[in-house]
Amino acid sequence: MTIRSNPSGALVEIDGERIGLTPVSMDFTYYGTREFTISAPGYESLTVLQPVPAPPGQRFPLDFFTNHFMPRKVTDRHDFTYNLMRRNAPIDEESDLINRARDFRSQAEVGGTGQP
Repeated sequence: MTIRSNPSGALVEIDGERIGLTPVSMDFTYYGTREFTISAPGYESLTVLQPVPAPPGQRFPLDFFTNHFMPRKVTDRHDFTYNLMRRNAPIDEESDLINRARDFRSQAEVGGTGQP
């Protein structure tokens, strides 16, 4: 699956695990609902419960036949795009400073530039 954001370069966490900066792609094995958290300095963090639906050939009972008798491997791709909203003027400057510092630290841990 591929996750994109506007603006690009946002930190992506899926089910609490840091994946990287957008655009980012990852392989997955299981379908279902995943928790995506996308954050970037100067923007509101976005948390979404994103369903990742299985294609018809990967649903019971067809999945047995497609997994065991298909001559080639089936690849399923999902592409998700999210728009982040700019952060409004802070009401509490101290908590805003702490939140921005956490955002920058998160970006630095995965190699981001820390620029809005």
